[in-house]
Amino acid sequence: MSDLTLLPADIGAMSVGQLAALPPEQKAELSRNLDEALDWLKKARAKFDAALDAAYGEQARGARQEAGKDFGVIHLADGPLRVTVDQPKRVSWDQAQLAAIAKRIAASGERIEDYLDVEFSVSEARFNSWPTALREQFEAARTVKPGKPSFRLALVSED
Repeated sequence: MSDLTLLPADIGAMSVGQLAALPPEQKAELSRNLDEALDWLKKARAKFDAALDAAYGEQARGARQEAGKDFGVIHLADGPLRVTVDQPKRVSWDQAQLAAIAKRIAASGERIEDYLDVEFSVSEARFNSWPTALREQFEAARTVKPGKPSFRLALVSED
């Protein structure tokens, strides 16, 4: 099977039609090679990001503290290298506390939407378990669109 070897780099030179026309064995091999390459890249990126944090993390934290900012972008210099360090802000909200606050806002006669972003949703499992009469009440508000297809390839022996 060594004559089947296709590497992820080969894809750039091939058209979608050429890739679609590959024999099943080559499709399976290419899919496996791409998965392995992606896994390697993710691990390499994580390791390099850790190395960058080891090299510039303390300096970045010091510069951010000196600038009086906990989050956002700062720039560092390492000789000819300009290092941009972005520390994003990740905010999460306690849903139970927000629900209690929303009830107090509504009880005071104010509009909840003036204070909170409100989005209603129904889990598909819950919707499908409802009786037909209840589902019918919600169907006009429900839109179903296809997601992106995913493919898994596995060679099966023909024993």
